[in-house]
This record gives sequence, C-alpha cells and structure tokens, in this order.
Amino acid sequence: MCGIVGVVSNAPVNQLIYDSLLLLQHRGQDAAGIVTQQERKFFMHKAKGMVKDVFRTRNMRALPGNCGLGQVRYPTAGNAFSEEEAQPFYVNAPFGLVLVHNGNLTNAQALKSELFITDHRHINTESDSEVLLNVLAHELDRVSRGGKLKVEQVFEAVRQVHQRVRGSYAVIALIAGHGVLAFRDPYGIRPLCIGRGADGTLMLASESVALEGTGHVFERDVQPGEAVFIDLQGQMSSLQCAKKPSLHPCIFEFVYLARPDSVMDGISVYQARLNLGETLAHRVAATVPLQDIDVVIPIPESSRPSAMQLAQILELPYREGFVKNRYVGRTFIMPGQSVRKKSVRQKLNVIGTEFKGRNVLLVDDSIVRGTTSREIVQMAREAGANKVYMASAAPPVRYPNVYGIDMPTSNELVAHGRTLEQVRALIGADALIYQEVDGMKQAISKLRPDLNGFDASCFDGVYVTGDIQAVDIERMNASRVQGDEDDADTSRLALPNHQEE
Repeated sequence: MCGIVGVVSNAPVNQLIYDSLLLLQHRGQDAAGIVTQQERKFFMHKAKGMVKDVFRTRNMRALPGNCGLGQVRYPTAGNAFSEEEAQPFYVNAPFGLVLVHNGNLTNAQALKSELFITDHRHINTESDSEVLLNVLAHELDRVSRGGKLKVEQVFEAVRQVHQRVRGSYAVIALIAGHGVLAFRDPYGIRPLCIGRGADGTLMLASESVALEGTGHVFERDVQPGEAVFIDLQGQMSSLQCAKKPSLHPCIFEFVYLARPDSVMDGISVYQARLNLGETLAHRVAATVPLQDIDVVIPIPESSRPSAMQLAQILELPYREGFVKNRYVGRTFIMPGQSVRKKSVRQKLNVIGTEFKGRNVLLVDDSIVRGTTSREIVQMAREAGANKVYMASAAPPVRYPNVYGIDMPTSNELVAHGRTLEQVRALIGADALIYQEVDGMKQAISKLRPDLNGFDASCFDGVYVTGDIQAVDIERMNASRVQGDEDDADTSRLALPNHQEE
C-alpha cells in the first residue's frame, strides 16, 4: 500500500504535491518522494521518513516546474530500510521517464529475468516498481521506434504492459517533454482517481481526499485497465487498454486502509464502515447476551464508524475509552514484530473510568496478527474491566495478501490454522465475534450494486488475478520487506503523524 499523486498545472506544483502527500500520509510512512519537470529536466528529492521530515524549504525550492509526481511509501517487497527503493523511480530512455506505483506485481521475478535476457534492461533494486518502470519504458521505446511519441502509441504501450504484467498496480508516470500518464490494473485492485481545480489544474491521486483537501473537484475514478494521458497543456485523453477489465477493488481499503472521508470507486469509505457496523451488530446480538454488555468502545481510529453504528442498533452506550497518541505511526505498517509490539502502549492509553467495573465490548476494524488485540485486551483488564469482549468489523484474516498489503506469511496471521476459540484464548478476550465474509461483501457492495466483486483474498483465499499458487506465495515471501530492527528503524516511532486513519 502506497499513496501516489500526479499533477499537471499552469503554475508551480511542488507545494501542491507536498500538500497532497500529507493527505495521503496514512497510506505510507516509510519514505516519501517528489519529482517535478521544468522544460525537459527532472528535479527529484526522496528519502526515508514522513513527508514533513523529508521535505525542507531547501528541498522544495529545488523542485521547480508545472507538472510532477509524488509518493508516500509503505514497502511490501524489497528492503524497507533502503533509500534507493524510495520512489519515484527514473530511467533516462526513452525520452526520460519517472514513475510512482501503488500495488504489488505477482510476476516480478519472471519479468526481471525477461527484462535482462530479452529487453536488455538492468534492474538495480529489489523493488517491483522498478521492474514495472522498465517494462513500461521498453514498451514506449518499442512503439515510438525512435520517433515522436503520439498519444495512441502511449496507449499501445500500456496495452502491452497489461499483457506482460500481473498483480495490482495503480501507476502515474511522467514522460519528459510530453506529459503525465496514469493507468490501473485490469481488476482495479488499487485505487486511482482524477480531479480538476478551478484554474484548470488536473490531479491524479490514490484517494479523493487528496483532491478535495487541496481544492480540487473530484471528477471520476480511473477505470480498471484504463489509461489516462494528460499533455503539458492540460489536454486529457483516455482509452480502455485491457482486453477484459473487471472492477474488483481491494475490500481491505474500505475496512482499514483508506481514510473515512474518501470515496473510492463510487463507494463512501465512511458509509461502508457504518454498514459493516450494522451487520456486525447482528453477529454480536447472536453471540453475547446484550444485557451482559455495559458499553461499546472503539479501538481508534478506523473502527469508530462501525462501533458507533453497532452501538446505535443494539441500543448500547457508546464511549471513547482509548486516547490515541497521534505522534506514533500505524502499528500495522511497521516492519518487525518487536517494533510493532513495543508501539501499542505508546500509541494508545486508556480512560480508566470507562472500563472500571464494566463489561466492555471492544470494536476493531480487523484483527490481523493479534499482537495489538492481545495488548489492548490486557490494557482493558488492567483498567478494571470485569469482562472484555472483542468484535471485529472484518472476518478472520486467514490467507496471505499478494496485492500490496504487508501480511503475506501465513504464520503471521493469528486466524490462520486456528479455530475461533483458539484465537479468542490467544488474545485473552471473554468472547470474540467476527464479521462473516459474505456479510462484509454484501454490506459494502450494496453501496454499488453494479460492482463486479472485490479482491477479498486475505479473507476468502480467492485471488482475482487467477495466477496465484502456493509456490508463488512462497516466492513472494522471500522478496518481502527485509531489514534489521536496528536503531534507525525503531526511531521511526517518534515521527509525527497528524493524519486521521
């Protein structure tokens, strides 16, 4: 999961891209990068860390130009601690090309060999985004044949990328002297949308909140398989470049990843979470006697809409029992189990009066590794709770994710290979209530009845791209985020995070 943005304007874009990345900071806190273009020259700055720490005044002054790209990175493959793997990525031929990518390629290793043996291109990092950049560069070079690049040739190159690449990818690329290209994988797994400013500025971003928060009006989502090209004069062209596009957005975006004030593929994230709370309420009522629940308490931040809706439907008191330290990053994103465990109590503190002598129902958006849940249940008990019930707005996460979420190994998933009772005992709750898979899908899909479906692979084990076998998962596990949990990694816990989750 990463956050990406691209802008074409008639005014300098460095500050606009910076502001957009702040609004997308929840999508990645490991590294940030911006590239701009003035005339035919690229200007780039990228580094590890949060947006506000990566970009100082001197860096911003060194990013001139009226078009550019930006990315906040959350690594799922390669090395989490490598400066070289921060995006954007750059190649000088053809034309000069820079790219930002949100997603994860499932055939990156095969493509890397193909690029070296057949296309004679060199890959210098372990990042699948660099692989994707070189595939695009090769196809652009092939279709342009050394001549002037035409829009229809750009779309033909994207068509060939779709033929070669597998997995999830929302991409924004800047072609020197020509314009900005954006495209989305044929299943639309990772999000991408378009907005326009009053001055004619065109912006592409992972979430609508980045558009609206910078004064742009949301126009539409980029469709699965579609390519959009914006020239340097702000003229936009688009074409469907996939043979059989089918919209299957990642359902975990609605459960947890996206900001609640975003609208993705026509679905309000906030309303989706309210609907999840409604269906979860029925599960709770069928599992725990309601007279045994004194109060409903959300685990901040993503679960609040679901918890509020659940409490309202069950006519139970809703209270805030945890205070979040906003200067600690999202624990789910932190590479390394010991770092993740250490940060839980730094991140949350209890309001003791809401727990003492009560039977509490804690509501979380999802339970992935179980580390956070176990710590939070213990915190509730230490605050004096009589009983602690745990409800998850999402079903059990039982399967690896291969499309850009950092939970690829089965042994990291608390629900994998365990019964409900075993998971309950492991996290220490008096009762554990999960959402049902079908209930989750129905709750969200009724907000857009024409939806083809979802990628819900981490819940149901169905991989929409149809190319994932056990051996593929093992191979991708070997290339996932690497690095030692040294002082440099741990220090990231002190980095500020002002963004709502």
